[in-house]
Amino acid sequence: MEPDLGKYRLEGDNAMYRLPSGIVAPVVTRAGQEDVNTADSGGAVRVSGVSARHTPARRLWYGKVSNEPGYRSVSHHHGEAETGGYVLSGRARIYFGEKFEDYLDMAEGDWVFVPPFMPHVECNLSRTKPLVWMTTRTPENIVVNLPDVADTDLRDWLNR
Repeated sequence: MEPDLGKYRLEGDNAMYRLPSGIVAPVVTRAGQEDVNTADSGGAVRVSGVSARHTPARRLWYGKVSNEPGYRSVSHHHGEAETGGYVLSGRARIYFGEKFEDYLDMAEGDWVFVPPFMPHVECNLSRTKPLVWMTTRTPENIVVNLPDVADTDLRDWLNR
């Protein structure tokens, strides 16, 4: 059964999301057309599927992050952005806290929330397999790199 488009009504003011045709509609970023010009934290490969750079989105960044085996980021934070992540494949570790002495490990299927302005180091625990996660941020993909910390100062990193 076809929907009755005569009854279709937008809630709120969505004028800023109008397409050149004048209608408000979903915007699809096709595989291979993601935005690859994103901020990084020393080697994390980030591609954006939804962002202000290439869609009408104004308060959301959503992308895929890939890390090579043994990768670890430089210390960084994401400014005012709230960050959510989902591990698609691989094993991850996030160091945080005073001098990065605390960490949490994650595996495929795990979700994580990183608060705004929280310094951290993202790691791929595997020495042989890539780590892939989906990440979303509000309002944009903010990456503020900080002075780095030595591998030897990251508890349990060298003997993982």
